[in-house]
Amino acid sequence: MARPSGRAADELRKIEIQTHVNKYAPGSCLIKWGDTHVLCTVMIEDKVPAWMKQQQKHGGWLTAEYGMLPHAGNIRKDRDAVKGKQDSRAIEIQRLIGRSLRAIVDLHQIPNKTIKVDCDVLQADGGTRTASITAAYIALKMAVDSALKDGSIEHSPLVGQVAAVSCGVVGGEPVLDLDYAEDSNAGTDANFVMTADGKMIEIQGSAEGAPFSKDEFGTLLSLAEKGIAELIQKQNDALK
Repeated sequence: MARPSGRAADELRKIEIQTHVNKYAPGSCLIKWGDTHVLCTVMIEDKVPAWMKQQQKHGGWLTAEYGMLPHAGNIRKDRDAVKGKQDSRAIEIQRLIGRSLRAIVDLHQIPNKTIKVDCDVLQADGGTRTASITAAYIALKMAVDSALKDGSIEHSPLVGQVAAVSCGVVGGEPVLDLDYAEDSNAGTDANFVMTADGKMIEIQGSAEGAPFSKDEFGTLLSLAEKGIAELIQKQNDALK
């Protein structure tokens, strides 16, 4: 089966990563993943949420926010501020981003501090959550390095590295890194969040048509592992 983009089944879209794109945020990264473009910024704040104080929780916290700009898609989307609330999809994705990053952060190393991650989708063509997680790690690493340099934290809380990628079964064929044209027609759609050493943080998978088999899942996992390894290298190159 020929993919709409002409890519091989195990080929990522073209990825460009720019760092230091915001002079006010200690960590900032713009990722252009095919036609999906996401801006991620990270700062470290000298306080923790009120619920942590109320529950007498020790250590620090990491939280993420995610949103799409009005013209990120082919139909203008009203800003959440105009609607007065976030849509359920944005809430679900920002929780995923937060979980993914907290899995590679030792929050006890940043007592009474909160890491704030912001992911804004400038343009969407599938895979906005995976692009957000992958770029957010880069911005997070930059913010941590900046805090270590200026002495605002004593020890790095990072205990790993994380990236994310999508896979799916399209036209009966397992493929890596779905764009919107494939995602909207996939029989099976899955997102894999993994560490640099191959451990799983989260897997989201669903059959849009016929159920998928254990063998098909194994093929998707193998594709994801290949994609994650390439993304980890791209993260490291960007951080150089």
